[in-house]
Amino acid sequence: MNLTYSATPGPETRALVIDGNATSRSILVSQLREYGVTRVMQCSRVQDARSRLEHTVFDYVLCEQYFAEGQSGQTLLDDLRRAQLLPFSTVFFMVTAEASYAAVAEAAESALDGYLLKPFTPSTMFERLSSARLRKVHLQPIFEAIGREDFEGAAALCVERFEQRRPYWLYAARIGSELLLRLGRHDAARTLFEAVIETRALPWARLGVARAQLESGQAPRSITTLQGLLGDDASFADAYDVLGRAQVETGQFDEALATYRLASSITPDSIARLQKLGMMAHYMGDRETAAKALARAAILGIDSKLFDYQSLVLLAFQYFASNDRKGVERCMADFLRIIDRHPDSRRILRFQAVVRALQQIQQRQVVQAVASVRLLGQDVLDSEFDFEAACNMAALLSVLAATSIALPEGPGWVLAIGLRFTNTRGLTELLANACQMHPEHAQTLRDCLSQVNKTAETAVAQSLGGDHAGAVQLLLARVQATLNTKLLDIAQQMLTRHAARIADADDYQARIDQLRLSCGAAAPRAVLGEGSQRKAGELVLRTRTAPDASARRTAPAHQAPGPSAPAPAPAPAEAADPLGALAALQLRPAA
Repeated sequence: MNLTYSATPGPETRALVIDGNATSRSILVSQLREYGVTRVMQCSRVQDARSRLEHTVFDYVLCEQYFAEGQSGQTLLDDLRRAQLLPFSTVFFMVTAEASYAAVAEAAESALDGYLLKPFTPSTMFERLSSARLRKVHLQPIFEAIGREDFEGAAALCVERFEQRRPYWLYAARIGSELLLRLGRHDAARTLFEAVIETRALPWARLGVARAQLESGQAPRSITTLQGLLGDDASFADAYDVLGRAQVETGQFDEALATYRLASSITPDSIARLQKLGMMAHYMGDRETAAKALARAAILGIDSKLFDYQSLVLLAFQYFASNDRKGVERCMADFLRIIDRHPDSRRILRFQAVVRALQQIQQRQVVQAVASVRLLGQDVLDSEFDFEAACNMAALLSVLAATSIALPEGPGWVLAIGLRFTNTRGLTELLANACQMHPEHAQTLRDCLSQVNKTAETAVAQSLGGDHAGAVQLLLARVQATLNTKLLDIAQQMLTRHAARIADADDYQARIDQLRLSCGAAAPRAVLGEGSQRKAGELVLRTRTAPDASARRTAPAHQAPGPSAPAPAPAPAEAADPLGALAALQLRPAA
């Protein structure tokens, strides 16, 4: 990632001004052009700005804080961060007539470059913009390392800057903790967050501790941390997002629905939060809330990268439940258009197939509907058939059964889904709630959790009795039949612990590795409306390529940089001539 800047804005420098007031827009555009930024675009509405920012990289963005109909620049910024649409090189400033303490704190949480408080002079504006550019040069080595996907090196640079209290050390600490979380080093990330808290009790650091707890499987502790944070700052929307996720993972669905409802009320035009609210309401049977939230999210962003097409599937289920034929037809028409843009996406093709089957059931095209569902059923034991697909399939089978359309394979597929995905009470209840239209299927799924737990208990007892190889063999036989990752993980733990006492341990490990491929790369998790979005509380770190699983794997503990890790040598770009590099960022009036 090349972050070299010229001394003055060049002909390629781009700026975007977002303001609903034509006079204010005109003044800002004039001031930018006066200082040499000739390529200035304007938007009067948030949705237009979102579209511009999805397709164009700008050097500067000046955005009004408040718009008509309750929309805000803050919501726009938050959604852009979630979809990773703002590169590090972009300077984003909020322009507003008021800057309360809460607003400034919110800006800090968003990694916003700053506020411009009206009225301001041209010289004030460009001093502020130049200052924001200085921060980007100070941190240039870190972000160049991230651009190369050298997360190890970038994390070490962040820790070095934090420990030495060099310029922008607090911002570097936040970046470093995000890198550690990305690498799966939850303890090291929590240590860094806690070191920041000892220096300053910043909300984002406390939220980071909660995220590290949640990622390391300590959801109840995470909930306690978040409740304390929200007790001090009830308007911290990102904290509600993490709290809702923790509540879903622990099966507290009523509480999660209330949390997502509150988060959406704080930022009513956030596409991401509308989707989470709508999805949670769908699984809780609150059809009115689900339909309203999902339809609003589709109106605001169906063509946006922020939109998760799973929302359109659940919206189709809502329309089906209310016998809204035109609504289902609209969803189908939307998917036909979406498929034109993503013809090779297996996930979206599966979504379209689910909605097509719903439409056929609604129109009583029985033969076609059965054929569509059977085609989907062929994927139930596929390695790419994930928890999201399982929920959709279970819901579709329940619709089919509730409408008295015979499908002999249906109960067997529900059982297969249950034995594969009912690893926790939270996952089980989400799956069961997807089957609200046919309680028998819901009960089958709940019974599957008992079967999975009984298998695990039997294997543990067998291992405690000294038959370690027999216990591993039992678990692997069940995994072979069900593709259940919980049982596979238990088998791996037993084999690791007792390898010295198990004959042919290497052969068992090979079987586990092979079964891991069959089960799929990711363990089942309840993810509502996140997809490729930024996780709540996360500072987005853009790279040249999209992050993959390899970027998140856990490295050996001795390699993990933490607050006490040895720091590497300063990067040449900053060490060689820092004053010269910083001076190059000063914006000057055009000659």
